[in-house]
Amino acid sequence: MASSIQQVSFALFLLLPFTPSFTYGQMPPPITMAYHGGPVVNGNLNIVMVWYGRCGRILKNTMRNFVKSLNAGAGLEPSVLAWWRVVESYQNALPGANLAGLPAPPITVTVVKQITDTSYKYGKILTSVDVIPQMAHDATNGDPHLLPIIVTARDVTVQGLCIGKCADHGVFDLNKPYIIVGNPETECPGACGWPFHEPDVGPKGVVLMPPNLNLAADAMVASLATALADTVASPLNSGFYEGNVVNPVGPGSVCRDHFGSGAFPGNPGKVLIDPASGGAFNAYGNKGKKFLLPAIWDPKTNACWTLI
Repeated sequence: MASSIQQVSFALFLLLPFTPSFTYGQMPPPITMAYHGGPVVNGNLNIVMVWYGRCGRILKNTMRNFVKSLNAGAGLEPSVLAWWRVVESYQNALPGANLAGLPAPPITVTVVKQITDTSYKYGKILTSVDVIPQMAHDATNGDPHLLPIIVTARDVTVQGLCIGKCADHGVFDLNKPYIIVGNPETECPGACGWPFHEPDVGPKGVVLMPPNLNLAADAMVASLATALADTVASPLNSGFYEGNVVNPVGPGSVCRDHFGSGAFPGNPGKVLIDPASGGAFNAYGNKGKKFLLPAIWDPKTNACWTLI
């Protein structure tokens, strides 16, 4: 713990020194994170981690550590726990909720089961119409109280990812949510590995060093964080989202590519730099691990909120 505290004192705030390009696209329309009448997640969130394909040790450990950090105070700030508190606040954003002005109740996240499938039982190209819902159903064995999170290996392609999103959440068995996370190590690293990989399109800029020195693991943590925020706010695609039911955009996805204050296209914004490894991060987690987490749409301020 002492060494982690020492790193805080020597960590550098880095605001990437680029000038925004006024020719890059148009000004986006105002965001309206509307409530659509459906439930939000509360209470306990029991997770089944599905490691689909040959997921490496670093990938597994990094993602498990992130999940543990959601409820474990690091003793250091900024923290993963502080980020999770904003996600939890969607419980208080419901109409008529929190009339007394109390903090949102905690959402306790626990990995209760892990499944490893190196046989590629469902193939190496996963489709969202039938295959992914079947995977989610099989992973939970019909238990409605489990949230399956499917993490894919580098040689697995997930239909619908890479185009505007790097993880997805959906519904199976009519009323049960799932999350699937794509692996950017070989598939679309420019779209889903940024800011740890040069982007395929848009302004070019400085490529950051991953906080755990593994592009796939650190980028997939950010993707999972985005999908978790979206799932908590709208587990059945009927809660809080922007847009329409055909293409709902949740509170994590709407702040895509924002990691710190001052972010703009091609620039993730202000981050911390670990002087020992050179890794860029904005949150301390379980056992002092470091992560770079995306911004979230804060229902209190109606703006993208960042840790730094």
